[in-house]
Amino acid sequence: MKKLRQKNIHNLLKETEDRFRKINIALPRLDAEVLLSFYLKKNRSTLYTNSEYIPTDKEMREYGNGVARRLRGEPVAYITGKKEFWSLDLEINDKVLIPRPETEILVEQVLKLVKKWKLINGRILEIGTGSGAISIALASELERARFFAMDISIDAVKIAKRNAGRNGVEKLVSFVCGNLFEPFSEKFDFIISNPPYISEKEFQYLPVEVRNFEPEEALLAGPKGIEFHRELVKKGADYLKKKGWLVMEIGYGQSHAVERMLKETQKYDLIRFRTDYAGIKRVVEAQRSG
Repeated sequence: MKKLRQKNIHNLLKETEDRFRKINIALPRLDAEVLLSFYLKKNRSTLYTNSEYIPTDKEMREYGNGVARRLRGEPVAYITGKKEFWSLDLEINDKVLIPRPETEILVEQVLKLVKKWKLINGRILEIGTGSGAISIALASELERARFFAMDISIDAVKIAKRNAGRNGVEKLVSFVCGNLFEPFSEKFDFIISNPPYISEKEFQYLPVEVRNFEPEEALLAGPKGIEFHRELVKKGADYLKKKGWLVMEIGYGQSHAVERMLKETQKYDLIRFRTDYAGIKRVVEAQRSG
């Protein structure tokens, strides 16, 4: 990365942005800012108030390595080892899915339901917690609720536990390693999940940074992409209290199939969808029949 040497922050950002843009990275400027602020140990805003600063040789070597990794397709969150979600700082590595902004919609919906149905002392089960982002975000808002977060990956459970600790909610969330509902026998006020929802066909067309770097088991959900939703709908009814809520994230074009499977069980009422900022139906909520 010799050609990056002896450049100030302003020029480094411009050069890196140009290199990222040439290979069609979606947010070239943002990625350049995040990487440079990480290796310089400065806030992103400081990059502009101190734009004439010339990094040391050590800082340049580290930044150059990070840029090279990004050019190979590795996501920024895996390079820096962290990601912000719900204004919380989360540890992230390649054992867990990188939290997406649209998943915050699921958090918002659960908070609205808690308020409307006065379930502030509720018991909330998350299936497939990954980094713990959803449960930790909710726990940061609902200090009187009790959370149980499950994942089939022991590596994910370990990361989620650390994230709960670094965000001060470790006493509110119990993390369990297991498959779907296996570890549980009690009933819950909420069952929530951002399950895998990419079909086998769709998986082939995912961006390289997703397909080659993020854990396949957290993305791929069989031939149609709704196999995990079917399990959650079918088995979840037995673990929900009467009038309890099932809240799930869904993929593009899956709303009709998910709505149909919910109705076919005849165990859910008040089936509703929430769209994301692109107008795509992203979250489904359904109430267990009373």
